[in-house]
Amino acid sequence: MSVLEEMRIRSLGVIDDAVVELSPGFTAVTGETGAGKTMVVTSLGLLLGGRADPALVRVGAKAAVVEGRITVSDGDAAALRAEEAGAELDDGALLISRTVSAEGRSRAHLGGRSVPVGVLTELADELVAVHGQTDQQGLLKPARQRGALDRYAGDGVEVPHAKYAAAFRRLRAVATELEELTTRARERAQEADLLRFGLNEVAAVEPLPGEDVELAAEAERLGHAEALASAASLAHTALAGNPEDPESIDATTVVAAAGQALDGVRAHDPALAALADRVGEISILLADVSGELAGYADQLDADPVRLAVVEERRAALTALTRKYGEDIAAVLAWAQEGAGRLTELEGDDERIGELTAERDALRAELSALGQALTDARTEAAARFADAVTEELASLAMPHARVSFAVRQTEAADEASGIDIGGRSVLYGPSGADEVELLLAPHPGAQPRPIAKGASGGELSRVMLAVEVVFAGSDPVPTYLFDEVDAGVGGKAAVEVGRRLAKLAKSAQVVVVTHLPQVAAFADRQLLVEKTVDGSVTRSGVTVLEGEDRVRELSRMLAGQEDSETARAHAEELLATARADG
Repeated sequence: MSVLEEMRIRSLGVIDDAVVELSPGFTAVTGETGAGKTMVVTSLGLLLGGRADPALVRVGAKAAVVEGRITVSDGDAAALRAEEAGAELDDGALLISRTVSAEGRSRAHLGGRSVPVGVLTELADELVAVHGQTDQQGLLKPARQRGALDRYAGDGVEVPHAKYAAAFRRLRAVATELEELTTRARERAQEADLLRFGLNEVAAVEPLPGEDVELAAEAERLGHAEALASAASLAHTALAGNPEDPESIDATTVVAAAGQALDGVRAHDPALAALADRVGEISILLADVSGELAGYADQLDADPVRLAVVEERRAALTALTRKYGEDIAAVLAWAQEGAGRLTELEGDDERIGELTAERDALRAELSALGQALTDARTEAAARFADAVTEELASLAMPHARVSFAVRQTEAADEASGIDIGGRSVLYGPSGADEVELLLAPHPGAQPRPIAKGASGGELSRVMLAVEVVFAGSDPVPTYLFDEVDAGVGGKAAVEVGRRLAKLAKSAQVVVVTHLPQVAAFADRQLLVEKTVDGSVTRSGVTVLEGEDRVRELSRMLAGQEDSETARAHAEELLATARADG
């Protein structure tokens, strides 16, 4: 079992520098009002990811620091999560540190590794249940009461709830898509008309990939056909000569003469032979180019008709590129994408039908799962109420009776609800049930919501009874109660102490209390004292034993440490607690 061994607190509120040593069982933290007892709760809250309030930093200090040491067992969920965050265990213990600067900055360290504060918050769920006056107020909220009931019910509610939540999320997604399809029907129809018009324009022209590039080249060639033919003819004459002018000089004849001059002497020098070969290659190349120029000039005729056809086709392609893409490749890509989008838009009616059918099926599924949730909660509510009522009998409320009201709210129409028990009721992500904890404090009293029917002391005992019941079904290693005994006194206070001691047999319990009847049942009692300058120092948190503990209990009973009557009563309380233990 995980155990919070100790905390060191520096520059937090009235605490200058103090170490709080805790026991595995029941530890009571006592002290005069304003001595700094609540800082113990605040410190643990910071260690477990609570909100960092710079106002908590002691005046004159740069930062408040809280360090804690928690023993954990290998394989614990908390140990595994810490290791995932990169933390290392120190001889089976997890070291946690939280620093809050006066400027409001916050840092967290876990097992020697800097971690986000959220990691500490995750550990809190596995390690500690913290309860104070604000938690009592939280218990008054119906949503918290439903959560408490679901936690107690365990798999009986968790399994159908997981299925319900998944179906609920899918129904929300389906409803959103349906609403979009139906409310935007006009816009989608207009989009479809524009797509059809554009696709018809593209289909009428039937452009081919790369056609615009090819036609541009052809138009350039046809538009300059005469100049191209003249240039080719002149170049051919310069290379091959003019048959009508035997005296003209041409490149082919000149190169041939050069080759003949070299052939006669090439055998006498390899270097010259190589040059002769290169002249021969030039002669061959001249002949090839000359022949191609002749063919090009013969085939290239001015064709005004073809040029007109090309320009007309280019104009049609340009009309497309002005609207649908920078070139024909982009136009074809737009057409392909547009055809897919049009298919999607034209399938809206079919999609609406599919979604409507799925929505109806999901609503039917939610009705069945919601009914299963209601049945499971109703069954668990009876068990939970009986267990809490039994605990209240042990907390000096022998005639009190706790019950749960599990009910639903009628929906205005079938479309806004699901069917539970033959009625159309409102529903949400956690089902259709509204859960409220009721208390009848004495026979004949009508059960009323605890927010209206319970006094402060009764509410404290109801919350403690709830936690004792939880400890048997879904325990956590450590419970921290901040004045859970508020408004309680006399015999009821003794019974609160007795039940806390019982809870401490299966978990670590730390209680900040002002009641001696509660403190007497603790395995260890810590006294928080201020020094004369109003601060709590390292020596200001002490473990009380023997005579010191009797003296503190006497002070708590009568406000006087040396009162013989108070001392006798304190010794009697301790004897009663030991006898129960």
